Amino acid sequence: MNKAFVQQFEALMNKYSELLVGEAGEEVKEKVTMWALYSHIAKSMPALAKHWNEMYPDAKAEMKQVIEEIKELNEAHRAGNK
Repeated sequence: MNKAFVQQFEALMNKYSELLVGEAGEEVKEKVTMWALYSHIAKSMPALAKHWNEMYPDAKAEMKQVIEEIKELNEAHRAGNK
């Protein structure tokens, strides 16, 4: 993959994380990326998400924690910007 494209995509994810939750640290950015990709998969291929959830219940529980954390960070960020 083109190195410039990878850097530009990283910049996109940094800005998305910053706008979504108010920060763009590596750990938060990784969680935002997982949340966004899982959300897309769950909407576009719900059977695949269901299958994955059934195969990996521990991962499903961890994904739920990631989703909840992103939601809380987003709500706190939005409340702080009012």
